[in-house]
Amino acid sequence: MGFSSDPRARFNLEQVSILLLDETPLGMSILVQVMNGFGARKLHRCDSVAKAENVVRDTELDLLIVDAMASGGGYDFVHWLRSSGIRPNCYAPVLLTAAHTPAAAVTNARDCGAHIVMAKPLTPKAVLDRIIWVARAGRRFVESDKFVGPDRRFKEAGVPEKVGIGRRREDAVPGKV
Repeated sequence: MGFSSDPRARFNLEQVSILLLDETPLGMSILVQVMNGFGARKLHRCDSVAKAENVVRDTELDLLIVDAMASGGGYDFVHWLRSSGIRPNCYAPVLLTAAHTPAAAVTNARDCGAHIVMAKPLTPKAVLDRIIWVARAGRRFVESDKFVGPDRRFKEAGVPEKVGIGRRREDAVPGKV
């Protein structure tokens, strides 16, 4: 996908094949509405890891949006995807959504091979920002005995945090007294 650097540029995801994995009907409904709002029409809706694995085997995908799920099945699915060797899907960008994003969950997402974690509740702007960020970042893939996924060693001053502002309670630094 070619992206314009103009902040007013319009994006249309009409030809992009997207897998959506969320076991909750409400979560799936929100993802579908957001992606339809961006023009996406090739949506593969999966409410279980087994269905998502079948779609990965049968369909060439451009993007995956995966919920972490209460059982942790989303992390397992991403790890399976990366180590499956099903090309080109094993290299597709994965945005992982989660209701809770403590540092340990973000580390788990990074280690299973997700590109980025998005905290719920999702907003259309946040989803689009992350899609554009992943598309522009162009992170190389690492394949080793213990890890397959985008290079975990990178620095970016843009999304998901603004410079100098943390997102977690433990990032808070007490002000001067």
